[in-house]
Parts: sequence; C-alpha cells; structure tokens
Amino acid sequence: MPPDGALIADSPAADTQPGDTQPGDTQRGDTPRSDTQPGDTPRGDTPRSDTQRPDRPSIIAFVGDQATETALREGLLEAVPQGFEIRRGTVRVAMAALHKMPTPHTLIVDVSGEDQPLSALSDLSDVVEPDVRVLVIGDRDDLNFYRQVTRGLGVAEYLFQPLLRDMVARYFGPLIMRHDPVTEGVQGGRVVTITGARGGTGASTIAANLAWHFGVEARRHTVLLDADLYCGTAAMLLGAKTGAGLRTALEAPDRIDELFVERAAQPVSKRLHVLAGEEKLTDTVSYSPNAAARLLDALRRRYNFVVIDVPCSALPLHRELLMLAHQRVVVMDPTLASVRDTLRLMALPNGPMQPRRSVLVLNRDNLPGGLTRRQLEEGLKMKPDVAIPNLPKVVGHAASMGEPAMAARGGFRTGMMQLVREVAFVRLLDSGAPGSAPATGKAGRLRRLLGLTS
Repeated sequence: MPPDGALIADSPAADTQPGDTQPGDTQRGDTPRSDTQPGDTPRGDTPRSDTQRPDRPSIIAFVGDQATETALREGLLEAVPQGFEIRRGTVRVAMAALHKMPTPHTLIVDVSGEDQPLSALSDLSDVVEPDVRVLVIGDRDDLNFYRQVTRGLGVAEYLFQPLLRDMVARYFGPLIMRHDPVTEGVQGGRVVTITGARGGTGASTIAANLAWHFGVEARRHTVLLDADLYCGTAAMLLGAKTGAGLRTALEAPDRIDELFVERAAQPVSKRLHVLAGEEKLTDTVSYSPNAAARLLDALRRRYNFVVIDVPCSALPLHRELLMLAHQRVVVMDPTLASVRDTLRLMALPNGPMQPRRSVLVLNRDNLPGGLTRRQLEEGLKMKPDVAIPNLPKVVGHAASMGEPAMAARGGFRTGMMQLVREVAFVRLLDSGAPGSAPATGKAGRLRRLLGLTS
C-alpha cells in the first residue's frame, strides 16, 4: 500500500503537461530555490504543518445518505472531537466542489452506486493536491476491488456499506490522527465486556443474552465469563453450572492451556459455554498479576467471542479485564445515581485494542419514576447508543426459568439486536437463519480481511 499522504493516482494537474515548469515553480524532487519565502510550500511538497496552509480544511467528507453521515460523525468523534464538514453527494459532486476550493488534508468520498468507481477515483486525482489523504466508502465488498483501490490507486483505506461506527473508528480514525491502525491478531476471538454503572442495572442479563445470541443464534463459538466469583448470576441466567476452574486460572495462571479451558468452561449448547464460579463468601481469591491476560489469550484461541460480565469495581482483575477488551459496554438505568457512575465509567481511558469509546446501553427505558430521556441526555451530554425498554415480566420470567429473554420477539429482543450491531463488528443478523452459511469467495475473503467475520 502506498505510504500515507500518497496521491490516489499520482498524475499531474490537467492543465499542466509533464516537464512543463512555470516561472517560480519547483519541480518534484528538485531542491527549492534559495529565494523561497518562509511559509511558502513548493508545488508537490507536503506542507510542514497545517498552519502553513490556513486555507486548506482539515477534513471534508462527501457521503450519499444520512446513515453513512451518522456513522462517520460518531465513529470519528474521538479522532476529530471538534467535528468536521460533511456534505451530501457522490464522488462526482466532490470533484465539482474541489475544483472551486482548496483540497482538504483528508478527503472522504462515497463511491456507492457509481457505475465506474475506479475511473471516478482516477478522475478525482486530477483535481486534488498530491498530499491529500483519501478515504473511500463504497458498496462493493470484493477483495480485488479493495486491492485496486488501495494498492493501485493509493487510497489510504476503503470501507464498504453499511458503515458501522466501529469500522470507522478502527480504520479511519488512526489514519486521520496519523497513528498506526489498531491491529488484532489474525487468530483470536473478539472480547466484549459488559459493565453495569451500578448494581441492578441489568448488565448480567444483557451479557447472558448477548452471549446466547452469538453462540446459539449466530452459531459462533462463544464463552460467557462471569468476573464476579462470589455472587455472579451469568451461569444461573443460562441454566449452566459453576465450577472451580475460574478461580484456579486466576490464582495459578501457569496451569492455563487449551485443555484447561475445555474442562473449565461448562457447556450450555454446542457452541456456547460459561466460565463462572460460586466461591464461599468466607474465602479469599488470590488474584495473580496478569492472570486475566493469560486466560483471555487462551479463550480467544478457542472461541470467536468472549463476553465478560465485569462488575463496576476497582479490583485489579476487573480493571485488567476492561483494559484488555476490544469493546466495552456500559449499562445504565434511568436514575440519577446511574448517570453519575456512567460518567465515571465513560471517562476511563481506552485500552490498547479499543479504537472507540464504550457503547452506552440505557436499560429499563421508561422506568416508572425514572428520569426522562431528555433529562438523561442533558446529564450525560450524549445520547445512549442502545435503549432497551422496561419489561420486568418478560425478563423476570426468563431469569427464573434460566432461559434467554431475547429468544422471544418483542422490545427486549429489538434492543439486544441493536447492541449486537454495535459490539459484534460483524453483520450477524442473518447468520441465525436456517440454511445460512459463512461467507465464501472474494467477498468472504474481504470480510475476513476487515474483521467482519469470525
């Protein structure tokens, strides 16, 4: 892939022939003349800083629909907290606009619906300045197209529709901040932590149902880890057994290997297991430093998804699990105390594998006597990513029977499916359908390349 800052198609401007040099111009690769004034940037050279070209915007995006605009804004919120300009239009609209304005340092264009996207991007190269960083959105999930765009035309990155916030944060965010992209090992499952802002928000119920969806409906190898070794309810919610394996792993991490994981995790179904304990309240679990990292390494080699129910506490085990996750989820209810503790959890620094902020789930929405949605958003200074209605009878009955509440259609399942879209970083919605099969061919290879399948 060409280095960052490379032109899409490194061609001269349309009105300049190769070899022509206008008075005062400096050709690419030539030593600038001694009479160059401070602050001037010779043609073709990368500006030394943004302040040398105050006329150039930092980022401009041209997108074709509202959903893409929303995903871009929210996915790049941490990379560009001050916001950036988004215009509605295709790559052709972008070319027309850039003919009349300075080229931004980063340009995001949408080639969805374009009959000849490669030709359109090549034409774009005749309009933009050479040092622009171009990020492309499109509707083709073909590996050959991805290679042609990124390797042949010099585009910094390409993502295909439908755009997800996590995709934007993971692949576009580091390029805009000029950081190395967050990378995950080719082998290994995705780790998602579920943390309640305080006790009673329903985080354990959400964790259990999320794991059940991945393991049973989506048919991905999944393990649910309950990090509360004394009073955890994850195993109970799925009708599974607890054991001493989790405590052993945390106290003696040298014993962790693939065979240990197989024996410690208790089966719920063919592709769903639970790793939980129920230690005596009089016992003390001696947590060994870095035991969580070693345990997660072993679990990721065995499972596609590792869903962890992490209590809101300052214990070293819980802090380490939050830092090692790929995606955190914070669950709150519409109460004032929950708003306070949610703000504290959302303020925690991201871990090394977390390109975006925590996903915020409002559980028990419309709780009688609770805060209104407007009051919550004013207190949080943001909107919840997922809202799950208050359904005490449905959820309570499922918990009493040891069954997943999202197995039945209704408001709870609808909210949980929204959460699946946020945290899974895959499109799993059709994977539970009868007769569905993993993606194959060129499209499947591209989806695996971008981390979209497990």
